[in-house]
Amino acid sequence: MAVTGSARLTTFIGLTTVLVIGAGLCVVVAVNRASARADAAPKVAVARVSSLEGAPHVVFRNTEIGSRYGLVSIVSLADPRGPRAFTDVACDRVYAAAGTASCLRTKRGLATTFKAVQLDAEWDEVESWGLPGIPSRTRVSADGTLLATTSFVTGHTYMQVGFSTATDIREVGGRDLGNLEQFRLVVDGRTVRPSDRNIWGVTFARDDDTFYATVATGGTTYLARGDLSARTLTTLRKGAECPSLSPDGSQIAFKHDVGGSAPYWQMVVLDLASGRAVTLDGETRNVDDQVEWLDDDSLLYGLPREGETGVSDIWRIRTTSGAKPSIFIEQAWSPSIVRSAGR
Repeated sequence: MAVTGSARLTTFIGLTTVLVIGAGLCVVVAVNRASARADAAPKVAVARVSSLEGAPHVVFRNTEIGSRYGLVSIVSLADPRGPRAFTDVACDRVYAAAGTASCLRTKRGLATTFKAVQLDAEWDEVESWGLPGIPSRTRVSADGTLLATTSFVTGHTYMQVGFSTATDIREVGGRDLGNLEQFRLVVDGRTVRPSDRNIWGVTFARDDDTFYATVATGGTTYLARGDLSARTLTTLRKGAECPSLSPDGSQIAFKHDVGGSAPYWQMVVLDLASGRAVTLDGETRNVDDQVEWLDDDSLLYGLPREGETGVSDIWRIRTTSGAKPSIFIEQAWSPSIVRSAGR
C-alpha cells in the first residue's frame, strides 16, 4: 500500500519528537551530573581551621572540583597531604604572612569586576579596593606590613603579545604607595622613561624598604631591585620574571624564557652575592608561576593538571640542577608558607 504524504509527515514529526526528547534528556542528565559534581563534598579529610593554624602550615587555594572549589585552605606543613581545613573566603590568588592575607578576586556578572581584599588573622575582611584588570600575582611582606598586587589591564597571560600590567604596593593599614610604573626606572645605569614599561611579580626583603620585581621594556625583561623610600627601580639582570626571594635573603628564584616560537619558562635560582645561577632543568614542563620558597633549598609552584580544566597541583623541587619535582599538595594553587601561629 502506498504511503501518503500525510503519513510521511506524521512519521517525520514522530521521529523528530523522539530525537528532541532524547536530546533534551541528555542535556538534563549532563546538567545534573555537572551540578552534582559542583556540589560534591571534599574527598580529602577535613580539619578545623583553628586546629591547623597553631603550628606551621601552608595557605593555598583549593582546586578540588566540588563545593569547596576556590576557597582559601590550610594544611599542616608537617603533613601537607593530610587533613585540609577550609575557610569561607574565595580567591583567585592568595598569600598570607604574619596575621595578614591578600586575596585577589574576580566577581563575574553582567559587568565582571576585580578586587583585592586584605584579610586579618581571623579571615575577616579589613579593607578592599578595585583592581584595573584580571588578578595575577600578590605578595605580603614577612612581617605583614606591606602588600603587593599585580593585575592584567589588557591581556590574560604573560604568554600573550601586547599584555599590560598594573602593580601596586600598599602599607597594610596605611598609605597606598602607588603603581610601580610611577617609580624612577634605572636600566643599565641610566634613568629611562619608556612608555612601554610593565612591572609585575613583587617579592619583599625583610627590611620593608627593598623589594624585587620584573620590569619589561623594549621587548626585554629584567630582574629589578626596588627601593620604596627612594621610589626607584634598578635593573640587575636580563631574562628574569616573577622573582621570589629566599627566606634568608641570599637567593632569588625566577622563571626564565628559554626561547622558541612561544614563551617557555624554566625556573632559575640566582645567588645574589656570587651571581651564580642554577637552572632547574629537572623540571621539563612549562612553569608559569611565581614560586614560593618552602625552605632555603626547595621551591613550591603550581601547575595545571592536564585534562582537568580548573584543577591544579602544587609541586616541590630542590634548588639543584637535575633535581626531579614531586607532588606537594594535590588539587591546590597559590601556596604561602606560614611558620608562626596566627599567621
